[in-house]
Amino acid sequence: MTEGLADARGQPTPALEQLYGIWSKGGAGLLLSGNVQIDGAHLERPGNVIVDSEPTPSMRRALERWAAAGTASGNHFWAQISHAGRQCQKNVNPRPKAPSAVKLGLPGGQFGEPVPMTADEIESVIAAFAHCAKVLINAGFTGVQLHAAHGYLLSQFLSPRSNQRTDHWGGSLENRARLLLSCVARVRAAIGPLTPLSVKLNSADFQLGGFAFSESLQVAKWLQEASVDLIEISGGTYEQPRLLNLEGIEPIETQAVAQSTRAREAYFVDFATAMKREITIPLMVTGGLRRRDAMNEIINSGSADMVGIGRPMCVVTDAPAQLLDGVTELPRFEDSLSLLPRALKFLNRFKLIRTVGAFATQYWFYEQIAALGHTGRTRVGMGVMAATMAQTKAANAWLAERKSLVAEQISEP
Repeated sequence: MTEGLADARGQPTPALEQLYGIWSKGGAGLLLSGNVQIDGAHLERPGNVIVDSEPTPSMRRALERWAAAGTASGNHFWAQISHAGRQCQKNVNPRPKAPSAVKLGLPGGQFGEPVPMTADEIESVIAAFAHCAKVLINAGFTGVQLHAAHGYLLSQFLSPRSNQRTDHWGGSLENRARLLLSCVARVRAAIGPLTPLSVKLNSADFQLGGFAFSESLQVAKWLQEASVDLIEISGGTYEQPRLLNLEGIEPIETQAVAQSTRAREAYFVDFATAMKREITIPLMVTGGLRRRDAMNEIINSGSADMVGIGRPMCVVTDAPAQLLDGVTELPRFEDSLSLLPRALKFLNRFKLIRTVGAFATQYWFYEQIAALGHTGRTRVGMGVMAATMAQTKAANAWLAERKSLVAEQISEP
């Protein structure tokens, strides 16, 4: 649910307030924010909310207004906290910090050469997660979620493919999970024992030599012992975008988990089912869910305790209320979207073009989020190419303004 609607200082805006006010009225029991970044030099995308220092009075008020809007209907609103690591675009940071100097294996040159983090920088990340969490809870958010999935920094440390360190932050699974578990412990200490603390965890990276399901299960057991209240099961990275139900440039690395037909509707439900056999912590499954009967089956069978829907709510903002009222299926808008004109759709047989087109489809959903924030209405008639151009223009303008602000701060006596 990444929004890209913060101002150039990383502060929440009236557009974010309107967006989450609309979603709060939509019937969900719990809203999760998009990435709130703990480091302004490592953004998931331009326009992220940034909490990387002691908040100014204006920042504190903006966070409070955002939290109030997102809880207006009595629902929970948890802040998702993240650090992009090497998955930070080059136009934001050409030399992002990461576990190791392993560059993203994606064409196009959008991501720079990562720089291995020092031990002191790793300790600073742990402190930054805790600081960010405390600021957000003080502002009125009812819980926090640490983003340890989709190839962002905590996920990078978990994966032996991106974490090739030989110190106590790399090597064995215990070492690779040390950063996540240290962040959980420090955040728990900062927000207290009664505030909900969640972790978004990859079921697997689905890459050769990456984070495997057997390791994810062990990490889930450690998170249960560490007083985490909810694990959201997802999967994939930018290189292998299983979160979008896509195959990356290289073949998908299969996992030793029993497959069911339900995985066509809920991408990671089979992993959640396997986890529930061995842990008692509540699980949330997200990704691909549209049908009410499938959601009910997942809950009633005990495969998961909660279901998450994201893309549908970018357009059908009251999707939860509609499902509770008996609507049988939510629309799958992405099925009708394409970057290519009809005459060129035969090119979709090429994996690279298909993957690029799918990421471009993300911009269409970003535009719906932006339109809701700015106008209170969606723009479903917009094409994928127009959405891509609009989002690119907005990102470039945001980056230019932010660089200007940074230059002003440097020049101040």
